[in-house]
Amino acid sequence: MSNHESTPVSDQENTPPSDDGDTPVSDRAGTPVSAPEPQPARSAGRERLAGRISRFDRGHRLDRRLGYVISRLTGQALGPYQTAVIRIGFAGTWLLFLVREFPHRQEMYGPDGPWSWDLAQQLIASNHAFTALMWADSQVWFEIVFGFAVLSAALFVLGWRTRTMSVLFLFGVLSLQNRSIFMGDGGDNVIHLMAIYLVFTRCGQVWSLDARRERRAAARAREEHAGRAEQVEQERREGKPQPQPQPQPQPDRSGGWPDRVGIALWAVLGLALAAVTLAGKIDGGVLGGWRTIYWGLWALQALWWLAGRYAARSDQPRVFLDVVANLVHNAALFVIMAEACLIYATAGWYKIQGSRWQDGTAVYYPLHLDYFSPWPALSDLLSASGTMVMLVTYGTVVAQVAFPFTLFNRRVKNVLLAAMMTEHAVIAVALGLPFFSLAMIAADAVFLPTSFLRRLGGRATRAREWLLSGLSGLSRFGRLGRALPGPRKDSGAQSGDEPGEGAPRPPEAADHPHVGFTA
Repeated sequence: MSNHESTPVSDQENTPPSDDGDTPVSDRAGTPVSAPEPQPARSAGRERLAGRISRFDRGHRLDRRLGYVISRLTGQALGPYQTAVIRIGFAGTWLLFLVREFPHRQEMYGPDGPWSWDLAQQLIASNHAFTALMWADSQVWFEIVFGFAVLSAALFVLGWRTRTMSVLFLFGVLSLQNRSIFMGDGGDNVIHLMAIYLVFTRCGQVWSLDARRERRAAARAREEHAGRAEQVEQERREGKPQPQPQPQPQPDRSGGWPDRVGIALWAVLGLALAAVTLAGKIDGGVLGGWRTIYWGLWALQALWWLAGRYAARSDQPRVFLDVVANLVHNAALFVIMAEACLIYATAGWYKIQGSRWQDGTAVYYPLHLDYFSPWPALSDLLSASGTMVMLVTYGTVVAQVAFPFTLFNRRVKNVLLAAMMTEHAVIAVALGLPFFSLAMIAADAVFLPTSFLRRLGGRATRAREWLLSGLSGLSRFGRLGRALPGPRKDSGAQSGDEPGEGAPRPPEAADHPHVGFTA
C-alpha cells in the first residue's frame, strides 16, 4: 500500500463544522485552510459609513444654499432696475393723470365737487382713511395740496431724495384719492396700493438723481484721496516732516458730507408733522394709525442720518441698517410681485364665471359702448371678425389665469408678458383708458429681465447724449452765425482807402474769428 493510501484520514473530515467560525477547516488532502472573513458585516459597515457621508454632503449642500439665500436677501437690495422702472412708471402715470385733469380738478377733488364735504367727513370718520384735503375746506388749501401732489410726483420720477419723496408721493396720492373715492378706475386702485409699497423699497439705486449724486461723490472722494496720497509721497521724497493724519468726515451714501439739503428737508418736514399732530389733524386709529407711520418713517430717516454721520467711529450701525433696509426692500418687492399676480389671477377667475366670457363674446360689447369708444371706426374694425373677437376673449382669460404659473419658466413668462403689455396698449387706444393701461404696464414691468432693462437704459442714455450733442451743436452754430462778419463793402475804387475787388487783402487779425480750414 502506498504512503498516500496508508495515511489515516483525519477525524476532522467527518466532524461537522462548528458555528463559532474559529475551528480551522481543512481540504480533502488534510491541509488546514483559514476560515473566511465575515463579509456581510463589513459591507454593512461600509454602507452605514457611506450613508453618513451622503447625509453630511446633503446637509452641507443645504447649508450652503441656505447661506447663499440669506446672504442675497441681507447683502443687497434685489431688483434695482425693476424697482426703478415701477417707481418711474407709477409716479409718471400719476403725474400725467394730474396734469391732464388739471382743468377738471375742482369737479374731481375740490371742496364743491359732487362728493360733498359732509359725505367725505362721514366716510373718513368710519374708515379712518388719510387725506390732507379734509384738514380745511378752503380753496387755497385745496390748490396747495394739489400742487404739492404734482411736485412730489415729478421729483419722485426724477429720483431726487427718493426716501423722502416716496413718503410725500404717498401723501399726495392718499390725499386726493381718499377725498373722492368714486373718481377713478382700476388704475387708481393699483397706484394707491403701489404707492404704499414703494415707501419700503430702495427704488433710487439706479436711474435717479440720487444715484448720479452718489457716483459724483464717490468720484470726488477718489480724486481727493489720490491727490492727498500724491502730495504725501511728494513731501516724503523731499524729506519734509509728515503731519499727523487728522480724522476726515466720511462721505454719506446719500450724496456727500455734510448733506445740508437732506438735513433741512428733514427738519422742515418734522416741524410740519409736529404742527399737524398737535392740531389733531391726523387720525390715530389702531396703534396710532397714520400718525405712527409718519412719525416712524421720520425717525428712521433720522436714525439713518446719524448712522452715516458717525460712520467714522463704527460701521456696525450703518451695516445693521443696511441689512434691515435690504430685508424690507426685498420683502416689499416680493409683495409687489405677488400683488400683480393676484390682480391677474382674480381677474381671470372672475371672467371664467361670466357667461359672455364663456361663449367668447365679452370683448365685443365694450367696443360698442359710447363711453369706451373714442375711435368708433377702430372699434368697428376690431369687432368686425367674430373669430378674432372669440380668440381675443379666450386668449385674455387664458393669459390672466396662466400668468402666475408662467413665472417658473423664463421664456414662457417673457412671451406672455410681452403679449399682456401689448394688450394693455391696445386697451389704452381702443377703449380710451390710457392711465389704467399705464398703471398695469408699470405693474408688469417688475417682471422684466434685468438684461433687457440694462439695454433699454443704455439706449436711453445714448439717445439723451445724442440729443444734447445736437442741441449744443445748434447753439454753437448760432453763436458762430452771430460772430461771422457781414459782407465787405467794395469802396476801394471810390476812396482808395481799402483795396477794391481783386486787390490783395491784409491778413486777418489774430483775434478775428475764423471759420473753415486754413490753407
